[in-house]
Amino acid sequence: MAMTDVPPAGAATATAIDVPRWAWALAALGVLSLYVVSQENGALLSAGAAEYLHELTHDARHALGAPCH
Repeated sequence: MAMTDVPPAGAATATAIDVPRWAWALAALGVLSLYVVSQENGALLSAGAAEYLHELTHDARHALGAPCH
C-alpha cells in the first residue's frame, strides 16, 4: 500500500482566512475601550482625567463585575 498526500475523507484541512485591516482596527478599538471602561485608574491618563473617567464608568464597572475600589 503506497502513502499519498490525500487526506482521508472527512478530515479537516487548513484554509487561510483573509481578515481585512478595518476588522483588526475595530478589534483593537474594542479592546482599548474595554480596558478604559474596566481598568483605567490613572495609568494612561492624568489624575484629573482619570478621576472623571472613573466616575463616568463607575456603574459600568460594577455591572461587568470588575472591582474598582
